[in-house]
Amino acid sequence: MSTLIEAAQEFLAQKRIAVAGVSRQGDAAANAIFKKLRQTGHEVFPVNSNATEVEGERCYPNLAAIPGGVDGVVLATPPSAAVSLVRECSALGIKRVWMHRSFGQGSVDEEAVRLGAELGLNVIPGSCPMMFCEPVDVAHKCLRWFLQVSGKQAQPSP
Repeated sequence: MSTLIEAAQEFLAQKRIAVAGVSRQGDAAANAIFKKLRQTGHEVFPVNSNATEVEGERCYPNLAAIPGGVDGVVLATPPSAAVSLVRECSALGIKRVWMHRSFGQGSVDEEAVRLGAELGLNVIPGSCPMMFCEPVDVAHKCLRWFLQVSGKQAQPSP
């Protein structure tokens, strides 16, 4: 099993990443993650079945609609959507899933974490990509430090 830092680095080394759960209003954590990944040179695809455009980009109704596919998916959705998204990732051959969480449950669903491991996916069950996506802002550096010292840092699936 890799450490969270290793899993985060491997995930963020991918170029094509989808962010599921972006909002048309732009105030969701998913939107901040989407913008940060775009700023750091990733080719990022917003996913929301209720939107056609988000953050000035074409928005996709599901992962299968993204032309050419993606290498990883950040879930910033309600936890109830995680199982179906993990199944979709597996069906599409997407091996990397990051379930966003800062405080509270976030997008993490324990059944989806177990299912992802059973399906052979690399799942990061919590934390925020912005804690590892350089350059990391002060707030996310502090959050990363707090989660590490409190022992509440997510651990990736084997």
